[in-house]
Parts: sequence; C-alpha cells; structure tokens
Amino acid sequence: MLKKIYKWSSSWTGTIVIVLSIIFFVAQAFVIPSGSMKNTLLIGDMLFVKKFSYGIPTPRIPWLEVKVLPEFHDNGHLITGDGPKRGDIVVFRYPNEETVHYVKRCVAVGGDIVALQDKVLYLHPHEGNEYVKKNYPITQISEFDGKLWIKNPYRKDHPGIHNDPSVTDNGFNPQQLFNMSPIKVPENQYFMMGDNRDHSNDSRFWGTVKYKYIVGTPWFIYFSWDKNKEVRWNRVFRTVGSIEKDMEGKEIKINHEKGIY
Repeated sequence: MLKKIYKWSSSWTGTIVIVLSIIFFVAQAFVIPSGSMKNTLLIGDMLFVKKFSYGIPTPRIPWLEVKVLPEFHDNGHLITGDGPKRGDIVVFRYPNEETVHYVKRCVAVGGDIVALQDKVLYLHPHEGNEYVKKNYPITQISEFDGKLWIKNPYRKDHPGIHNDPSVTDNGFNPQQLFNMSPIKVPENQYFMMGDNRDHSNDSRFWGTVKYKYIVGTPWFIYFSWDKNKEVRWNRVFRTVGSIEKDMEGKEIKINHEKGIY
C-alpha cells in the first residue's frame, strides 16, 4: 500500500494533485509588492500565506483565478471559520478587483467604531465601555459622544506601525490620511489599514472588507531581497511575530540610550 502511494505521489499526476491541494487548502506563495506594511513587511518579502487561518477559501486555479468548486455557503469559503481578530495581519482579495491580493492589518471588526483625528486612530470596540476600562490603561482612553475610545490601540504591540512626519495636511494630500469621521464596521466585515499609515491604500479610501474576500494570514517569509536584488538573510524563514520582537528590542535599546523609559 505504501509503495503504491509513493509511486503515485512520484508520478506527474500525483505531484500535480499534491501541489494543487497544498495551494488550494494549506499555503500559497505571496510577494509583498508595496511599502504599505513597512516596517513589518517589506517590498521583496516572499511569504507563504496560511490559508486555513480563517476557514478554507473556495479553491481557485492559481494565476487564472478560476474557481474549481461552486460557492456552497455564498461567503467565499469552502469551510467557514472565525474571521480575523483585531491586530491580525490579513491577506485578502481587494474588494474592487478580487483577482488582486492585498495585505493589511485588521484594526476593527464587525460592530466596532473607528475614527481618525490628526492621524491618530481611535477605536470603540463593540464590547462597550466596560471592556475598554477593563483592558486598557486610562492614559490610552478618551471619551466623547458617551463612548470610551482607545487611542492608537495597536502601536504598543506592533512596533512596525508608524506615521511619516513629512506627510502633512497641506491641502494636497488626501484628507483620509488625517481625519475620518466615526465609521461603524458592518457585521462580518473588517476595517484594514497598512502599518505604513501615510503610504497605504486601505479601508480609509475604499471601505471595509467582507469575510468572503479573506484569504489567510502570513505564515513565514521563505525569501526576501531588496530593490538591488540583495538577499536579506536576516528575514529568511522568519515569522512576523519574530520580526516584531526584534523591532521591539531595537526600540527598547534606542529609548534606553536616549534615557527614555
């Protein structure tokens, strides 16, 4: 029996079936094309996307983007699972052109309210005021319209999130980078933003992402090179979590040298 399985898997047919099964249900290669997630993910990072993180997306033939199975649940997934959580980095299909993949950070889930003021992100979770008071320090909480809002809820845990001080509200840059009126995220949808906040085309411009477009989350970087085609060995076979820990360590060292605690 094992010999038959080995012989079949070694054949062209077996190899193709195995490779397609992995691509359909387990992992798919993805290349970071833009700097919208810098400094967490960089242009030239090549990573595998864990496709079973939020259920199993309906399989499609790579490059052709043709579905090989019908939509059984009408939600873009063969097997439905829990959607992204706040703070997750998510690979998803661009809602306005679903053959294009984007990678951003989920900053709000269904029922949450998000707003932007002077580049500062504010989040009112759907769990309400008591949840905010229980889980966040008073220095990070603001109150308006009878709601408690978390100021910059993700920067402490994800040091790659940053703003570009050279991007100012000079009348030429898009207003969505600086201010956004409160938006309530619809159920089973997600508000996505790039970590490179002032250089990201995200939900501030084209709206929330439905669950049907969710593909998965970055698994690990299998290769990385810069614009000069020089290999960034320090990023190869690294997870996002380990890269963020390195950034935290560098921040602590810099702050210590500056006398900031």
